[in-house]
Amino acid sequence: MDIDFVQIWSPIRLSLQVAAISSVLSTCAGIFIAWCMSISRFPGKVIAETLFMLPLVLPPTVIGFLLLVFLGRNSWVGQVIESIFSTSIIFSWGAAVIASIVVSFPLVYQTMKNGFAAIDTNLMDAARSSGASEWQVFRYVTLPIALPSVMTAYILSFARSLGEFGATLMIAGNIPGKTQTVPTAIFVAVESGNMTMAWLWTISIILISFLLLLLTRMKKTS
Repeated sequence: MDIDFVQIWSPIRLSLQVAAISSVLSTCAGIFIAWCMSISRFPGKVIAETLFMLPLVLPPTVIGFLLLVFLGRNSWVGQVIESIFSTSIIFSWGAAVIASIVVSFPLVYQTMKNGFAAIDTNLMDAARSSGASEWQVFRYVTLPIALPSVMTAYILSFARSLGEFGATLMIAGNIPGKTQTVPTAIFVAVESGNMTMAWLWTISIILISFLLLLLTRMKKTS
């Protein structure tokens, strides 16, 4: 059987592209929200944190359905997006990015929450007593100390985004060369009986994920 390397590479390239962009966005959002939650005390904080972690336990198809309803052309959000960009975000690679952000955010949030909790509060109190604002404390004290957690959060988010299937399939579809990521490509290959392609994509994503997890382990032991 002839192997089409362009066909092999296309889903891998798109998966890496989606994972890279979504991981940056989810990591930035996770850092900011985890920091705000770490310095805030308000009624319903437990409920808010539970909502942040909810995508971690919900079936990806449920997340995809909710995103489809929220961002579809019949929703006001979808109509606003379409009026601004003259196109719908549904069934585009941007939809795959959004799906990856939602499913990977809980990992980022929990990692950063633990990272911020491990920081000696005396260091932050000393900065505040010197007249530093909360933003200055975060920028010059909290964030530099929590940098290893930031890197771990990004890597975990990247790995989770690479493996996202259900939510991506619901709102981005499986359009070769446009929205077909490695997980959806494997699904189609197995359905069509093309086990060679399924194995090639499976081995590729296993190797990438293994290297990412190995990197997080090496950072923890260094």
